[in-house]
Amino acid sequence: MELSAMKTTSILFSFSFFLFLLPVLPLASASVTAPETGASSGASLIFATLDRSHYEFDIFTLPTRRRPPSASMEIRITDGESVNFNGYFPSPSPALLSLLPDETLIQQETVTPPLHLIYITERNGTSSIYYDVVYGQDSGSMTKRSLLESSARVQVPLLSGADGRSGMTVNSMRDKPSLIGDYLVYVSTHEDPGVPRASWAAVYSTQVQTGLTRRLTPRGIADFSPAVSPSGNWTAVASYAERGWAGEVEELTTDIYIFLTRDGTHRVKVVEHGGWPSWVDDSTLYFHRRSEDGWISVEDGWISVYRAILQKAGPVSIESVTIQRVTPPNLHAFTPATSPNNHEFIAVATRRPGDEYRHVELFDLRKNKFIELTRLVSPASHHFNPFLSPDSTRVGYHSCRGEANGWRSPRLFLENIQTTSPKLSLFRIDGSFPTFSPSGDRIAHVNMPGVTVVKPDGSDRRKVFPGMAFSTAWDPVQPGIVYTSAGPTFAKERTEVDVIAINVDADDPSTSIRKLTTNGQNNAFPWPSPDGKRIVFRSGRSGHKNLYIMDTEKGESGGLFRLTDGPWTDTMCNWSPDGELIAFASDRENPGSGSFELFLIHPNGTGMRKLIQSGSGGRTNHPIFSPDGQTIAFTSDYGAISAEPISNPHHYQPYGEIFTVKLDGSDLRRLTHNSFEDGTPAWAPKFISPRDVAWPRMNNCMFRDCHWLNITTTNTKPKGLGISC
Repeated sequence: MELSAMKTTSILFSFSFFLFLLPVLPLASASVTAPETGASSGASLIFATLDRSHYEFDIFTLPTRRRPPSASMEIRITDGESVNFNGYFPSPSPALLSLLPDETLIQQETVTPPLHLIYITERNGTSSIYYDVVYGQDSGSMTKRSLLESSARVQVPLLSGADGRSGMTVNSMRDKPSLIGDYLVYVSTHEDPGVPRASWAAVYSTQVQTGLTRRLTPRGIADFSPAVSPSGNWTAVASYAERGWAGEVEELTTDIYIFLTRDGTHRVKVVEHGGWPSWVDDSTLYFHRRSEDGWISVEDGWISVYRAILQKAGPVSIESVTIQRVTPPNLHAFTPATSPNNHEFIAVATRRPGDEYRHVELFDLRKNKFIELTRLVSPASHHFNPFLSPDSTRVGYHSCRGEANGWRSPRLFLENIQTTSPKLSLFRIDGSFPTFSPSGDRIAHVNMPGVTVVKPDGSDRRKVFPGMAFSTAWDPVQPGIVYTSAGPTFAKERTEVDVIAINVDADDPSTSIRKLTTNGQNNAFPWPSPDGKRIVFRSGRSGHKNLYIMDTEKGESGGLFRLTDGPWTDTMCNWSPDGELIAFASDRENPGSGSFELFLIHPNGTGMRKLIQSGSGGRTNHPIFSPDGQTIAFTSDYGAISAEPISNPHHYQPYGEIFTVKLDGSDLRRLTHNSFEDGTPAWAPKFISPRDVAWPRMNNCMFRDCHWLNITTTNTKPKGLGISC
């Protein structure tokens, strides 16, 4: 791995010294922070993230030149804590090694050469960038499947986030790191562009020893997946510089730009339509994009890897760049990885016809053929986002293998997410549609299929309804009564879905369920009034999904009051604590478009007003009032997209985040920063201490790859392409 270390270090230090001479631009603090709800003791909010509680990743590595690979050759580098992904093998320059304790430097002289790794980890409830050095204890330790079996490890967080040096909030997302000299180049989402549905993702450079930070992405532009050239002079990104996000949840319509790493200047577009760039030398980079391949349009073809050759003399422009397709059709190949000046092979992730798993392969550039790696080691596991060592001898990737691989982290029932306010504790729950009982002693949530009730410490977990259901709400007056929607999700207006009441404390389960709607139509999202006498819910009984109010005891047989009326969808309703307002999501401004805004209305049908404008085509959903009634939490794609979707597991509606807003529409605040789908928030009636709550140890790795990569045969269109998540 260190064959060209001296040459590389010289280049790195020249570039590092040049950067040091440049002025450092101050960063504006993030304009979105944790909410103040008015409660002196603080507030707590829980939310769901699609599939996130069901997997954890570790970073593994295989040698590239020992073939065929075997399980004994694979090394797990990261430590089994939380989720570790998107790694990078740095050249171990003196500037980087100076971050390590003195005893580490001494130990390095007497043992097998260590593995150096920079990567993203979520062990503290939000994404952080870590630097690990892993030492084997003997010459044979590097052949063990897990270095943890006989190793010493040193971990150094490279970005502290909330210490005031970099200007980043503690809960911003960081991603895709590279190191050039002692400067870290990466993506962060800590600055609000101030435009609905505009991505917060931008590329920054931070001096790892001082924390001095410079924004490299121009204001008003979103950049993803940065890659630094071997000399360090240039950075390439996938960018929305011209188009902006149009709601894509599969392959992004980004272009590739390059700019000077030192300050972001001399920015120029070099590729139309491309993502995930990776340099071989300062005039050659690889990227992926969808190909046409004889189907209806470019949106329907294979995702393949391409090569862009930039002219070495004169100004670079998109007209002067030569584009060549590298990988063949009849399979997906994406997220290419290169190493400096290696024109022999690249590493790619693939999805092959008939294989439901994503694997890492090498592609021989001289023979134009694939060399399989991870399928031969672990055929029934997904492997994501390969990266190569500087000398091309190792390929890294992240994968989810479960407890058998030695994870040390338990599966979490409530995962604490760091915030910037001591008055707010924020948690991801292992479930969906959570709500607290009025006293806060229990949580009801959907656990497909069915409804589960559990204490906040994870104990006394019971399934109280076994059928298909979604949404939960506790009765504020009758102890132990939970309302839910029994039936299929995302169903048409005439599909039978019923509002039911569940007595979770009933001795006889056969008498614990009471149907409040019986008309055979789609009735869902019930929420009781604060006095427990009425329920607002959504129904498709008119042929359109509108809001109705019925009696808590008699249900629809006691008569209905129609709250809204129109050829659109009003849904996800929630009653304010003082009983004066009902919040709901609606597509009434563009029916059938999938674009939802938040509205408020009085229970008597008067005073309708819009609360949130989510932007053209946007989604704001799942509104819920805070206990003091002053703030509404909701989920939204207001912050657009934060990473290339293909680099993640599958999420049905990616990039929804949790926000709060005051009832007059002011003080919009973003609470979560990640590339997952967050939704269904719920306030707790009292403050919960900000610490993780674990289930008994359980096997994880229950997740799916992006469904739009599924392929049935080499002669048919991939299933799911062109279908929105």
